[in-house]
Amino acid sequence: MIWLRFRMWLLVAVLFSFIYAIITIIGTQFLHVSGFTFYVVLAALMMLIQYLIGPKIVEWSMRVKYVKRQDYPRLFQMVEGLSRRANIPMPRVCVAQIALPNAFAFGRGLKDGRVCVTEGILELLDDGELKAVLGHELSHLKNRDVLTITILSVIPMIMYRIAWHFLFFSRSRDNRGGNTVLIGMAAFLFYFITNLLVLYASRIREYFADKGSIELGNSPANLASSLYKLVYGSARMSKGSLKEVEGLKAFFVNDPSRAASEIRDLSGLDLNKDGSVDPLELLQLKNRKVGLNFSDRMLELLSTHPNMLKRIKRLSEYSPASG
Repeated sequence: MIWLRFRMWLLVAVLFSFIYAIITIIGTQFLHVSGFTFYVVLAALMMLIQYLIGPKIVEWSMRVKYVKRQDYPRLFQMVEGLSRRANIPMPRVCVAQIALPNAFAFGRGLKDGRVCVTEGILELLDDGELKAVLGHELSHLKNRDVLTITILSVIPMIMYRIAWHFLFFSRSRDNRGGNTVLIGMAAFLFYFITNLLVLYASRIREYFADKGSIELGNSPANLASSLYKLVYGSARMSKGSLKEVEGLKAFFVNDPSRAASEIRDLSGLDLNKDGSVDPLELLQLKNRKVGLNFSDRMLELLSTHPNMLKRIKRLSEYSPASG
């Protein structure tokens, strides 16, 4: 956990160093940086708007319905117990009226936290598996990583706008065309690199949340089994259902769009073919060497979530928390 946290903070430092580098380059080469300033202010304004209205967009996109304790007593009891154990305020509980099995957390902060499950996941998972998924989502709220990833995501956007400005706009107004092209190309390279780093940060936060769920008392096998079932459940969904949630998949426990390809990797986990992953099957994975081929590595590099087999392998290395 310490190593994961160190990597996240190191990543934040690296990302902001890119911003510092591009500001330094522009500042030393140009006296007028009004275009650059405009894009930075625009990006900051967009981030503020996203922060303020983001929850409403999620509610609308996912057909979210806030529910009462009497409607879902089991669900409320799980969230209440986990939030007490995590020492965070009780989040609002909601159900997304979609068949795709998944769950997500959103909100502007701990006091505005919301935990949402889809109708599909309530039908797919047993109590232990559902509680493990809820622990994962509550860990996202506790770690405040929703806000962190939002802030980091603005950096590639700034780099892209700077690249566009200097490659296609400043050249027509500045006699130092060569310099503007070089700065534009550097900004575009920084955009590509920072976008990969933000995706990497997103994958790290998933490992954080998995570990957090175990620390809240959930069994690694229950979380592994829930991830296994979510992959198979997502793979059975229509392409239209998957396309409907494409823009929000970074919020989810797993990436539904990758489910069809992940089935191949997970096919050897369920040894007794009962549709789940038990502690013995997870232990056997712990003793296996997991290697990714080139295409799997490239797919993970461009993804918001870790490779699922690697992720479940990491779960096999955790000991159940006491209590």
